Amino acid sequence: MKSASLRTLLIIAALVAVNILSAFVFFRLDLTQEKRYTLSEATQSLLADLPDDVHVDVYLTGDLPPAFKRLENAIRETLDEFQAQRGLADNGSKITYRLIDPDQLTNVDAKNKLIDKLQQRGLLPTNLVANEGGKRTEKLIFPGVIISYKGKETGVLLLKGNKAASKEEQLNQSYEGVEFQLASAIRKLTQTKENRRRVGLLYGHTQVPPSRFADLLASVQENYDLFFIDMTKPGPIEGLDAVLVPKPDRPFSEDEIFKLDQYVVKGGRALFFVDGQRVDSVSNEGTYAQPINLGLDDLFFRWGVRLNRDVVKDFYCAPIPLNVGNMGDKPNIQLVPWRFYPLLNNFGTSGNPIVRNLDAVLGRFVSTLDTVRAAGIQKTPLLLTSQYTKVLKTPTLISYTEARQQPDPKTYNDGVRIVGCLLEGKFQSLFTNRILPGDPRANGFQASGQASRVLVCSDGDLIVNDVDFKRNVPYPLGFDRYTRNTFANKDFALNAIDYLVDPNGVIAARARTVTLRPLDKIRVDENRTGWQALNLLGPLALVGLVGVVWQVVRKRRYGQ
Repeated sequence: MKSASLRTLLIIAALVAVNILSAFVFFRLDLTQEKRYTLSEATQSLLADLPDDVHVDVYLTGDLPPAFKRLENAIRETLDEFQAQRGLADNGSKITYRLIDPDQLTNVDAKNKLIDKLQQRGLLPTNLVANEGGKRTEKLIFPGVIISYKGKETGVLLLKGNKAASKEEQLNQSYEGVEFQLASAIRKLTQTKENRRRVGLLYGHTQVPPSRFADLLASVQENYDLFFIDMTKPGPIEGLDAVLVPKPDRPFSEDEIFKLDQYVVKGGRALFFVDGQRVDSVSNEGTYAQPINLGLDDLFFRWGVRLNRDVVKDFYCAPIPLNVGNMGDKPNIQLVPWRFYPLLNNFGTSGNPIVRNLDAVLGRFVSTLDTVRAAGIQKTPLLLTSQYTKVLKTPTLISYTEARQQPDPKTYNDGVRIVGCLLEGKFQSLFTNRILPGDPRANGFQASGQASRVLVCSDGDLIVNDVDFKRNVPYPLGFDRYTRNTFANKDFALNAIDYLVDPNGVIAARARTVTLRPLDKIRVDENRTGWQALNLLGPLALVGLVGVVWQVVRKRRYGQ
C-alpha cells in the first residue's frame, strides 16, 4: 500500500510539473509525413512581426460535403497554427477568427447584403448540387475568407487549383495552398513602406497602351513599390529588386542591353515577356506573322535560352467567335478552336512554386524557346505546350479561314515545346572582353557577380489584359471575353515576381505537398457490412476485453 501511494504521489507531481512547465515552454510536434502542420519559415517570420491584431472571417462552414469539409478543416487548422505561432511573440497582438455560415442568416436583406459584400471582395460562390432522397438540392457556398487589419479588408478565395484535374485533386490542391493564400493576404495588409520591395517597369519599347497592362500593374502595386524605368536616361539600373520587361516591340540599343546585362550580373532579377514574331490584325484573307528582332538574342543566348522566330499551333487551345456560314439572312456565329491561342497547362516536372497547382495559362501567338549551354546557370522549364503542336517558321500566313478547316492530327507532331523558362545562377556578362579600358562603361563593369534569377517567356501577350470597350474598363488579366473564363496568367506573373524577389519568402509555402490517400471504393463496397459491424462492435469488444484482462489481473494479485 505504501508503494502504491508513493507511485500515485509521483504521478500527481509529474502532472503538476508538466502543467507548470507548459505555461512557460511552448512545444508542438508535427508527426505527419508531409509536415502539413509545420509552417514555412517565411510565414513564421511574418506572423512573429505582426504589429497589430488580425481578424479572419471564414465563410466556408456549415453542412458541407466531406471534400469541402476537409478544406474547411484545413483552413481552421492553419489558422490555429497561425494563432499558436503568434502566441510565441511578446508584443500582445493576436490572430482571431470566426466561422460564418451565410445560410444561417434568417433575415433575407442581411443575407443578400452579406452575399453582395463577399462578391465585391472577390469571393465568388460555388454551387453545390446533391440528390437526397430523390430530391435535388442546391446550396451556394463561399470557399474563402475575409481578413481584416486596422480597418482594411481583403478577400481570399481558397478554392483554387488546376481545373483540368478531378474535383478531388482540385480540392487537394486548394488544401495545399491554404497557408500561402492566407499568408500572402496578411503580408499585403500588414506590410509597411519600409519593408516593401521595389519593382521596375521598363517602358518605351512597347506600343501596347497602358490600359492593356492595367490589371497586372494594379496587382503588383498591392505588394510592391512600382517604378518606371526610362532606358534613355544615362546611368545604370539600380535600387530595384526586380525589373519587368513587358511585350517589347522596338529594338534595344547596345547601351540599353549593357544596362540590362550589368543589372542581372550584379544580382538583379528580371522578367522578360517577349515575342519571337509580330502579328498584326488577322483577317479572313490572312496576315503574315513576321519575325521580330529586339536585339536581345545574344543576351538571352549568353544566359542559356534561344528565342525562336516561329509561332506555335496547339491542339489544346482557346476558341474564338467566327462566322461559319449563314442561317437564313443572318450570320451564324459560333465558337471554334483557334490553335494560335494555346492553353498552356503543362508545367513540366520541376514542382517549382511559381507553377505548382496552377491553372491553365492563356497564350496568344506564342513562340518557342530552346535551352543552350550556359556555365553556372540552372534552367527550369515552367510553361510548355501540349505534345500535339505544330511549329511554323516565320514569315507565315495566319488566316481566320483556317479555323473553319478540320485539322489533321498527324501534322501536329512537333512535340512539347518550351514557352517559359526560369534561369538561376551566376550570370556571365555578354560584354566580357568587349569593354576597352578607355570606354566610359568600364567604370564599375563586372564580368560576373552575384547569383540571380531571370524568367524568359516567349509570349508578350501573356501579361496583356483585354478591355471592355463599352464601359472603358480593363478586364482582369487572363479573362477570356468569349468563354468568360479567367485563366491563371495573373497568378503566374505574380508568383514569378514573388519567387524572383525572394524564393525563400511566403512563395515557398506553395511547395507544400499533401498526398491524397483515397480508399479503395470497390473493396469498401464489397465489404461494407463487415466494416460497419467492425466499427459498431469492435469498440464494445475492446472495452469488454480490457475489463476481462483487468479482472484476471486483480484476481491473481489480490485473490489470495
